[in-house]
Amino acid sequence: MTDPTQLDARGLLCPLPVLKARKALKPLPEGAELLLLADDPAAVIDVPHFCTEAGHTLLEQAEAGAHLEFRIRKGG
Repeated sequence: MTDPTQLDARGLLCPLPVLKARKALKPLPEGAELLLLADDPAAVIDVPHFCTEAGHTLLEQAEAGAHLEFRIRKGG
């Protein structure tokens, strides 16, 4: 498995992390992974909701120091 594409959305506020994740996922093939870094407190709600609505899979959500990491697998 290849390393996921990484998107650093730290410093961005809702809804920008989700909008940037949507844009980053668009050109990726189905099954590809995106590692989203975000420090907006609303991301804990927004990212899982985005994944559910868009048909992607949230593989992992973890705190990494002062930010959150979301590992997303692109759905079909």
